[in-house]
Amino acid sequence: MTTVDSPAAAGFAPALSRLYLVRFAFAIVWAVLMFLTTRSGLGAVGGVLLVLYPLFDVGSAIVDARSAKSGGSVTGLYVNMAISLLAALGIGIAAASGIPAVLRVWGAWAIAAGLVQLIVALGRRAMGGQWPMILSGGISVLAGADFVVSASAADPTLSSVAGYAVLGGIFFLVSAIRLGRVDERNRRSVEKY
Repeated sequence: MTTVDSPAAAGFAPALSRLYLVRFAFAIVWAVLMFLTTRSGLGAVGGVLLVLYPLFDVGSAIVDARSAKSGGSVTGLYVNMAISLLAALGIGIAAASGIPAVLRVWGAWAIAAGLVQLIVALGRRAMGGQWPMILSGGISVLAGADFVVSASAADPTLSSVAGYAVLGGIFFLVSAIRLGRVDERNRRSVEKY
């Protein structure tokens, strides 16, 4: 189904679409900066960028939860906020130990946050535009496992983390576009009546 079932959810779709567009832009800019600053190693700027990503996820979940309160449960978003705050703290600590430690923490976060994203998106299926988020959550779980495994490689790098952000950003963009189309169809059907 690609329609919004309630007026509260109908008002939520445009807000969610805007949030997803912001998340897309952030992910792309962050990935470029991450790639440029970590080519020769982790460094202080790379460490700050790594901590910034889950903190941005917390901020996004706060905005999402405030918008979604009238349209359904926000429990998954609160769980995501807690997981991402712990990830930011863990990544900050792991950055002092080097790239393998960062990849392990990042991977654990990607797995946990991906599961939460999958559950939240499945719960929002009736709203429409959520299949990209469902796929993104599933892929995040798989990518997280790969980060954990790649931490044991002979010379691990953070380039896969930048790629992960780009792919996630693309999923947010596709979902934003789909939500925009759903919102447009809903407005047209309201105007007919």
